[in-house]
Amino acid sequence: MSTDMEIRRVAVIGAGTMGHGIAHVAAMAGMNVALYDAFEGAAEKGLVKIRENLDKGVARGKFTDEARDAALAHLRVATSLDEAASDADLVIEAVVESLDVKTSLFADLHRVAPGHAILATNTSSLSVARIAEATGRPDRVIGMHFFNPVHIMKLLELVVHDGTSDATRDAALEVARAIGKEPIVVRDVPGFASSRLGICIGLEAMRMVEQGVASAEDIDKAMELGYNHPMGPLRLTDLVGLDVRLSIAEYLHRELGSESFRPPDILRRMVADGKLGKKSGQGFYSW
Repeated sequence: MSTDMEIRRVAVIGAGTMGHGIAHVAAMAGMNVALYDAFEGAAEKGLVKIRENLDKGVARGKFTDEARDAALAHLRVATSLDEAASDADLVIEAVVESLDVKTSLFADLHRVAPGHAILATNTSSLSVARIAEATGRPDRVIGMHFFNPVHIMKLLELVVHDGTSDATRDAALEVARAIGKEPIVVRDVPGFASSRLGICIGLEAMRMVEQGVASAEDIDKAMELGYNHPMGPLRLTDLVGLDVRLSIAEYLHRELGSESFRPPDILRRMVADGKLGKKSGQGFYSW
């Protein structure tokens, strides 16, 4: 694979919050995007969300009607994994944060995607090397960790494992810049850079709520106004999902052995009670 490989066709696997956002920014950059989800109707719903977000962009004067229509023309829904990935230059996976699910998917992607294709995972914490082992092309596997909402957040964390080739890294950097992101490159260690720092702050904020130090609102305000964070760690937890945060914390605690990542009791209780944040209507805030 040459270092100047051009990415024209992108397959996004998983059409949820992250997946449809990734498809959105790739289509806006003029790439031909196939969006696929194993759950019936999910890709179509993802396409509806993309249309809604593009319409909001037009209404706010971010871009023109013509730019919106051009982006939509670059998007299509695929009805199978084979259809989505069979002609892709880049496949980006955005499915559930489970190593078993992702390794199974990547084994299938290696089978159906062209030999030159880069296979990228949007994992926020799992081992990219372990995911790459499921393929016959570990040199073409990289982490592309996007942030929510994808069409607004500027950061893209590129995660290189020991087997990732320089050509793959360079191609991913080109894609990142083409879709308007500011990339950082990090080594494949548990939690990478962003999740490790973000989870640590979020868990400590939860402990402070648990200990009655301050309300969730005031803890968030401390970080927003005192440290210029655009959003407090507890509101962010509600948006990400408490169940997702718990899963990542358990993984980091197990892998790194640091008490900083031990999930606090309040997080376990809230998840057990179905208080998962915005998606369930109740978390540290009411939605």
